[in-house]
Amino acid sequence: MSTDWLIKNAELVNEGRRFHADLRVKNGRIETIAGDLDSRPGEQVMDASGLWLLPGMIDDQVHFREPGMSHKADIRHESRACAAGGVTSFMDMPNTRPPTLDRAALEAKYAHAAEGSAVNYAYYMGASNDNLEAIRAIDPRTTPGVKVFMGASTGNMLVDDPETLDGIFRDCPTPIITHCEDTPMIDALHALAREKYGEDIPAREHPLIRSREACIKSTRLAISLAQKHGTRLHVLHISTADELVLFQPGPLRRQDGSRKQITAETCVHFLHFDDRDYERLGFLIKCNPAIKTAADREAITRALAEGRIDVLATDHAPHLLEEKAQKYDKAPSGLPLVQFVLQAALQRVFEGKLTLERVVEAVAHAPAALFDVKERGYLREGYAADLVLVDPNKPHTVTRAEVLSKCGWSPFEGETFSSSIVSTFVNGQRVWDGSTVDDGIRGQRLAFDR
Repeated sequence: MSTDWLIKNAELVNEGRRFHADLRVKNGRIETIAGDLDSRPGEQVMDASGLWLLPGMIDDQVHFREPGMSHKADIRHESRACAAGGVTSFMDMPNTRPPTLDRAALEAKYAHAAEGSAVNYAYYMGASNDNLEAIRAIDPRTTPGVKVFMGASTGNMLVDDPETLDGIFRDCPTPIITHCEDTPMIDALHALAREKYGEDIPAREHPLIRSREACIKSTRLAISLAQKHGTRLHVLHISTADELVLFQPGPLRRQDGSRKQITAETCVHFLHFDDRDYERLGFLIKCNPAIKTAADREAITRALAEGRIDVLATDHAPHLLEEKAQKYDKAPSGLPLVQFVLQAALQRVFEGKLTLERVVEAVAHAPAALFDVKERGYLREGYAADLVLVDPNKPHTVTRAEVLSKCGWSPFEGETFSSSIVSTFVNGQRVWDGSTVDDGIRGQRLAFDR
């Protein structure tokens, strides 16, 4: 398949700049960025007049459900949804069945992705109360980091032993990423809701059960451990305005070459939905941590704009509609998001709440820098040609029929976004042409420059 392209007349968005140029792709890499490039024999030429050319999104928080839950999601379907959404690389979570708690389980996931993923891939190691030795033995080049669930999770992945938690933060050779919610607080509030509503707990109660206080308490604990041990900590899916004061604004990488020790991330659904949407969407938007108030939504958006929140991701976590249709205690938490994440994020640009340059920083540059991803995440000569072309003048209304995730639905159904994803390139190969995924293309394992 051809990996030689000449993309002409695009508006490139990269490293805080917007400028018009041509971009040449040779052997899967960005060879040249310049004006008025002439075509060469054998390369495909695309006129991108009126289009934005962005580095492909690196989604550092997805749950693709393999192994163990492939009835609701799998690598093949979810990676193709990524391609359609402008996501060229993903980092998958360890709470599968069995969980990814040792090197053998980690490498088995990589081998499976090599066979079926349409985009680039990486996998986290998980932490439990009894795998500290496996964490100490990690080769930092094999994984983006170690995921610590400091709140409720599936299987053997809730780390609630204080001594083990301290040891993980002290000895982990990679960045630690955390899900921060305090389980005892949640359990107590859940019990009160069951006393009041029985089995019919309404969706609007979810952000009260998975409370802001539970988030704040757990996030403070994670930060205190990171400060104690000098750990590189990345706190996932910030959902409350109250947590924002715990993080510093400004760029992830500083002018002196250093970077923040403690970073934060939010998810696209926290920018798009708030607690008024439970009436309309019910358990379809039930997720952990919970979608909270409009004031939280606005504060999180402002924090992303100022760099207090560094990364924007999805926490893509599909479930079947029949699972979501159950009552509160059985309806699982999580939303399918990768196919429309970039369009949803860009809506904040059209609304004037974020700049285009800041969105690109949060979805591509920042995850690449935070996790030391080798030669991806930027429009730079010599880097992998992971690219997305966006038409900012072509509105797109989401329909269920177009959903590529295996679960077959999207929380964005019926919404009209102001932009469309025209093309997605992975390692120079055009995997998405605006309507179809090329099933012959396979992504590559992400490399970490550590």
